[in-house]
Formats: sequence, structure tokens, C-alpha cells
Amino acid sequence: MSAKKSIAKNYIYNMVYQVLILILPLVTTPYLSRVLGAEGIGIYGYTYSIVTYFILFGSLGVALYGQREIAYAQENLEARKKVFIEVNIFRFITIAIATVFYYFFFIKGEKYQIYYQILLLELIAAAFDISWFFQGMEEFKRTVTRNVLVRICSVTLVFVLVKSRDDLAKFTLIYSLADLIGNLSLWLYLPKYLRGVKVKNINALKHLPQIVLLFIPQIANQIYKILDTTMIGSLVENKAETGYYEQGQKVIRLLLTIVTSLGIVMVPRMASTFASGDKKQINEYMKISFKFVFFLAFPIMFGIISISEDFVPVFFGNGYDKVVTLINIISPILILMGVANVVGTQYLLPTKRQKEYTISISVGVVFNFIFNYILIIKYASIGASIATVLSQLIVDIIQLWYIRKEYDIKQLFTLSWKYFMAGFLMFGLCLGIKAVLSINTVALFISDIAMKISIEKQGQIVNLITILAQVIIGIFTYFGVLILLEDDYVFKFLDKVREKMPRKKRRGRGKHAA
Repeated sequence: MSAKKSIAKNYIYNMVYQVLILILPLVTTPYLSRVLGAEGIGIYGYTYSIVTYFILFGSLGVALYGQREIAYAQENLEARKKVFIEVNIFRFITIAIATVFYYFFFIKGEKYQIYYQILLLELIAAAFDISWFFQGMEEFKRTVTRNVLVRICSVTLVFVLVKSRDDLAKFTLIYSLADLIGNLSLWLYLPKYLRGVKVKNINALKHLPQIVLLFIPQIANQIYKILDTTMIGSLVENKAETGYYEQGQKVIRLLLTIVTSLGIVMVPRMASTFASGDKKQINEYMKISFKFVFFLAFPIMFGIISISEDFVPVFFGNGYDKVVTLINIISPILILMGVANVVGTQYLLPTKRQKEYTISISVGVVFNFIFNYILIIKYASIGASIATVLSQLIVDIIQLWYIRKEYDIKQLFTLSWKYFMAGFLMFGLCLGIKAVLSINTVALFISDIAMKISIEKQGQIVNLITILAQVIIGIFTYFGVLILLEDDYVFKFLDKVREKMPRKKRRGRGKHAA
């Protein structure tokens, strides 16, 4: 019981942070685009992308590897401390090498030198990042609390101190210092987890082969994420197509965070269970994860499709009509990447099957490139969206093939059908609501102010009312259908709500019922 409670809490902590780091840029972007201007934003984006490559190559696969190894040694203080020291020594060495190259190639240069000098703090911050240790220990509260506070403080400082185009250096320094201070602050918690034992025979280099194996799929994943955008920009003359695709992906990535955040939480749990040799418990955790993905992904997918036509003009403004089509095409990725997150991130990696994971991602990259080249030339951003879904489907098929002997793949259909049915019925009802709430119908509710505002504003009000109605009725419909289908997830949720209710209220209801 405590384990499940721990997983639930860790999921919430991690999801809050993942959503936060996606939402905060949406808050600051309108302000910074006006204050720093397109050129300032461009300089920061370009210089930061350069230092990111050095951080990526300097870090190798240390974070994921370290998290997994700490999870294996959760109950062994000596082994835990040994892994921590060796992995950190290894990371200090690789970051130091990356820093030397960064210094001679960029800090010594003349163009944007001041920004490259400030961004050196990001490399130092990466060297002292030990969030992987606390994730391996399943102590997500500490890392998330620290990250949330640092992000909020940095955003506040941006609004207070960054006032003109001349403040780009200030902006860069605020974000870089925030990362460094945040990473250093985690070291204050270490004595609690590492005190009391001496470690001998330190050998940092022995971890190199495994770290490199984890580094390869990370590189493949990074390429996988940016390949579509790069190819649209290269193959299509109209650069607006790149913007449409980016905006559509932005919405899906935000929703995908909710679906896949459990993956980061489950990695250390799977690793520690694998280390103990409990295969039955691993299968049980996979079943829980699959159900969780289906429970969230189906309503979110059907929901975003049903509201996309009203949501896009409200969120992005006029001129982004094509984003509606792109969102609708890309939305199945919520299911596909949810499944891949369970199989790949939560199972293959923690159980030391990096080879299979790397092959699946690499094949996905190759097919993504092929599909992109064929479809983008003819269909632009729509072609890239189709290519994304098709290549991810191939990744899913390969990963499921690899685990077919350890896990009953047919069980996926058993676990998902209730959520598909509930989501599909919700989708149909939401489309019906949209049809009923036409401009003429809603105008009756806003007739007093309709004459005082523009047609554009009237349309936005109608869109907002339609979205709210669809979301509220959709949620009730989805849970209502699952209750009729006697889904255990919903009943567990209702039981939790009853447990939280004050005793007097529960007694009162009991007497009334009697």
C-alpha cells in the first residue's frame, strides 16, 4: 500500500514540474518577445542551443544510468555511496573535457562572446546536477520542490530586471545562475543518504560502456524530436509551415507530459524490483502503468480533437487555422508514446535491455526521415505530422515484439477497451455540444454586450463557452461511462474521496441512506 502511495505522490510531483517547465515559457514568451525583440530572442536561442550540445555530450548518459544504478542499490548504503562517487567523478571528467572544447571554440571567439561567457555557468551547473541520485532514491519531492522554487524565482526576476533590449545579458545570467544555484542546493540533502560508511576501490571508468550504451538512445531521441522541424524548414519554402507544426507540437507535448510523467517515477521502482528478481511484481507494475496511460490518454486524445477548432484561435490567435488539422493528426501520438514510455522507458531500460531500446528508437529515426522526405515535399507540415505518427507506431511495434515472451501483448486490449469506449462516447457527445452551441445560440446569452464588442471578440467568447461546456460535460460523461462499466480505477478514486471526507458528513449520508 505504501509503495502505491509513493508512486502516486511521485507521479504528481513530477507531473507538476514537467507541466510547469512547459507552461512558464508560455507566460514569459509574450513579455520577452516584446522587451528583447526578435533579434535578442534569436541570439539567446542560438547561443543556448550551442551550449546545450556541449552539456549533452559532456553528460553522456550519466543521469539515466546513475538513476538506474542508485535504484538497484537503494537498500545497500555502501553500494549506493560507491555508485554516487564513481558516477560523479566520471561526470566531472566528461563535463571538464566538454568545457575545454567549449572555451576554445566559442568563449575565445568574438561574436556573442559575452553570452557564451555567461552560459559557461550552464556547463558548471550540469557538472553539479545530482537530481538523478534523488530520482533513483525515489525522492522526487526534493528535486521537484527545488526546481519549482528556482523556476518561479527566475521568472519573477526576469519580469523585475529585464526591461529593454539591452538586458539580454541580464536575462541570460538570471537563467544560468538559477540552474547553478538550484543544482548546488541539492547537495545540502546528501549527508542524510550517504553518511556512515567508507568506500574503497573507486573505479569511475568501469561505468563507461554502460553509460555510452544509454547515451546512444538519448542522442537518437534528441534527433527524433527535432528532425521533423528541421526537415520542414529545409524542404518547404514557406517558413510559416514550420511555425504551424511547432505550435501543434507544443500543445501535444504539454498533454503528453501528463500521460508520460509516470515513466520517470517508475524507472527507479522497476530497477529496484528487477534487482530483487521479482518478475511477477514487474509485470504487475507494467499492468498498472498501461492502465494509467490508457485511463489518461484516450480522454485527452478525444478531448483535444473535439475542442481543437475552438481552442486554437483562442490560444494562438488568428492565422493559425492549419494548427487545428495538425493537432487532430498528431493526437494519436498520446496513445503511442504512452505505450512506448511503459515498454521502453519503464521496462527495457531499467531491466538492462538498452540494446533493444536503442534499436527501436534508431529504426524509428530512420523511418521518420524516410516518411518525412516523402510526405513533407507534397503535404508540408501535414506530411510531417503523418510521418510522426507512422514512425512512432513502428517504434511501438518493435518494442512490443521484444517483450512478447515476458508480457502478454493481448492484455493491452483487455486493459484499454473500457477507456476507449468511454473516450469515444465522450467525443461524440462533445461534438454534439459543439453543434448545438452555434454562434446564434450563444449570442442569446451575450446579447447585452454583443453590440459593444467586435465580431472577433464575440467569436472568442463563443469559443470559450463551447470549450468550457465540452470539457465539463466531457469529464462527467467519461467518468460516468467508466462507473457504468465498473472500472476499478474510478472506484478506487471514489474510495479515496470518501476517505478524505469528514466523518460527520459520512455518518450523515449513511443515516440518510438508511
